Amino acid sequence: MAEASNDNRKPSLRRRRVGLVTKAGEDKTIRVSIQDLVKHQMYGKYVRHRTKVAVHDAANAASVGDTVEIVPCRRMSKMKNWRLLRVVRTAKLAAADK
Repeated sequence: MAEASNDNRKPSLRRRRVGLVTKAGEDKTIRVSIQDLVKHQMYGKYVRHRTKVAVHDAANAASVGDTVEIVPCRRMSKMKNWRLLRVVRTAKLAAADK
């Protein structure tokens, strides 16, 4: 059986996450903070939960403050197993600098 090439694969709709870029200093890597509201099991109060993940940005398209959509992918390094799907909204500060 012939396997499909990587270009034909579509990202899973289920695992798409939207987050805010907090660091974009390295080459082809950005740090994204994902915030969720989680209901506390016992008290019922909503608690903010933050997850920071390393994301592969091949084109260096995202900058600090951008809102981005990411999808999981194969592990690329010890910490990096997400990839940038698209930049949802650019930061106002980044647009003013260019």
